Amino acid sequence: MLVAELWRYPVKSMAGERVLRTSLGSHGIPGDRVMYVVDGRGEILSARTRPELLRHVASIDANGDVLVDGQPWDSPAIAAAIRAAAGRDARLVRAAGPERFDILPLLVATDGALAAFGHDYRRLRPNVVIAGVPGLAERGWEHSLLAVGKAVIALADLRGRCITTTWDPETGVQDVGVLRDIRARFDGTFALNAWVGREGAVAIGDSVTRLGGEVELAAPLTGRFV
Repeated sequence: MLVAELWRYPVKSMAGERVLRTSLGSHGIPGDRVMYVVDGRGEILSARTRPELLRHVASIDANGDVLVDGQPWDSPAIAAAIRAAAGRDARLVRAAGPERFDILPLLVATDGALAAFGHDYRRLRPNVVIAGVPGLAERGWEHSLLAVGKAVIALADLRGRCITTTWDPETGVQDVGVLRDIRARFDGTFALNAWVGREGAVAIGDSVTRLGGEVELAAPLTGRFV
């Protein structure tokens, strides 16, 4: 098995970008979900209720600054675009802590399962895609460990999927049949919630090995899986 793809999503609920190599730490991939959109009361808005956010692409430039659609996130043009997508009081803010993550900092998917999924896998928003995994083998990986490059990833449980998967990442057209299919064929879950149990560097092409026995791990940012 090996690392096929690495993804980060600098703005929660926006399209993200691939990276060739990165470090893995307590917040997952550096630069992942470092900003999000809030309403006038400061409540986080996501693609579950504001799917137009998915049509915007977030990235990080060479200086480490967040760009949206290739422009500085705090430019007037992007401020207007955010209001158009998410409401007149909507604005971008920097994330303060683990509230940026719905569950855990990483989502891990495998090539065999993605092939079985049969739709554009960007609908699932994985951080780490692993190649060389037959069929739906990942569904038996809950509560196990992966050595990935120099890091160790702790796998928690299968991710329950939501309405966000129904929106085409290219066209923005909704197909509720995608979520119905996930519920019918995959019990409503797909890909694995995970956190970084041991920090380290990873890159495309690095080997991936399932670990056995006792391994000392860092705790996740939430207490749910300690």
